[in-house]
Amino acid sequence: MTKKILLLFCLLSFFTLPLQPAHAQEISGPVYIVQPGDSLSSIAVFFSINLTDLMSVNGITDPNQLAAGQQLIIPGLDGISGVINTELINFGDSFRSLTRRTQVHLDMFKKLNHIVSPSEFYVGVNMIVPVLEGSPNLTKRIPIGTGESLLEAAVKQNTDVWTIAHYNGLQGSWDGMSGEPLFAPGEAGEQGASGLPSAFISAEIRDLPIKQGGTGVIKVKTIPNVTLGGILVDHQLHFFPLEDGTQVALQGVHALLPSGIYPLRLEATLPDGSKQTYEQSILIVSGNYPDDPLLYVDPVTIDPAETEPELNQLITTTTPVNPEKYWTGDFSSPASEYADATYFTSRYGNRRTYIGINTDLSVQGFHTGLDFGGGTGLPITAPARGKVVIAENWTVRGGTTILDHGWGVYSGFWHQSKFYVNVGDMVEQGQIIGEVGGTGRVTGPHLHWELWVNGIQIDPLDWLNYTYP
Repeated sequence: MTKKILLLFCLLSFFTLPLQPAHAQEISGPVYIVQPGDSLSSIAVFFSINLTDLMSVNGITDPNQLAAGQQLIIPGLDGISGVINTELINFGDSFRSLTRRTQVHLDMFKKLNHIVSPSEFYVGVNMIVPVLEGSPNLTKRIPIGTGESLLEAAVKQNTDVWTIAHYNGLQGSWDGMSGEPLFAPGEAGEQGASGLPSAFISAEIRDLPIKQGGTGVIKVKTIPNVTLGGILVDHQLHFFPLEDGTQVALQGVHALLPSGIYPLRLEATLPDGSKQTYEQSILIVSGNYPDDPLLYVDPVTIDPAETEPELNQLITTTTPVNPEKYWTGDFSSPASEYADATYFTSRYGNRRTYIGINTDLSVQGFHTGLDFGGGTGLPITAPARGKVVIAENWTVRGGTTILDHGWGVYSGFWHQSKFYVNVGDMVEQGQIIGEVGGTGRVTGPHLHWELWVNGIQIDPLDWLNYTYP
């Protein structure tokens, strides 16, 4: 009887006492701080980890539950602890400069970023950089001029050779070379923490990565009396002074340029005639441009006998680089006088095939500008101050007006029905320069606005959304 009571008591205890949950093994790992625009899937892809594992480790059930500033444990990064950051690689950054500045060992850096060769390190990509506990903040750059010793450079920077050698992995005072990126603790100062040669105080490429059809904005600050030049992809850069002493170059990237890695080279000519050159690969990404429906047009407008001479005239007109900048501030829509009644009928970059009506003639290409809807007679306004360099009728582009805005930037307006300006006129932003029409290669009346930046047609919408330079 006693045994039965004891057994009953044990059974009741089993059902009435609260069950203790089994605790999963605590998982630790490096912490990533969520940045604006991040998503769980983009973070998983960036760190090459499974999305399910990322959610599980962080106790996340809803993939939309993510906020900027949130801390996420990143699983699978063996041997790494603490906080990990991401850095967008800009011009002047290199394997050597980044590892010296952050004190991250080269092997660890390669492992985190799945890099096999230094050739994979290029402008416009994000790299994983762990924040090492107790590591000094090496933001002070130690430039070594041509023919200058490490000792002389140290004295100029009010430090000593051995401090520089220690933080930069040098064997001694004899180990530093001219132009080599060296760093030490202290304030960054005007000459930023990068691997650029000593003639360059700073260099920055804006809006990275640059897309097909985008505008590269290259801002460079140098020591006094330096002349700048260079190349982006295969175009010579032209630099112009800004009020703060910085020099800037604007360069368009062709819409049909395959996405990939291309050269960016800067060249500084010093007062004594010597040159310092720095070249780095830059990432050009896809503009993700869609295909337009087939366009059936007058065969004359796609006949090479007509199109080639006209295109050559257009290139000749938009190639000269005027050193005077006419525009100030933002560009405005050339359809501003009828903005409430219009819409974009076709955007820049769309892939196109033109077919000659009742012929086998066809031409493939892309849409070189931005089309605004609207009928014949609507006013066209200047998007920015400029000088009229073309105002005449062409076969393909119809009624054509071209404005030179300076610094290698040109606007073109096609298919006009009327001209209100003449070659040589200076026009102001918002001034009416003509009327919308249906002339040239069209399927109906509309305004086609085209922008050229240093010899390349680019997306005009960028210039409505952002300020250049």
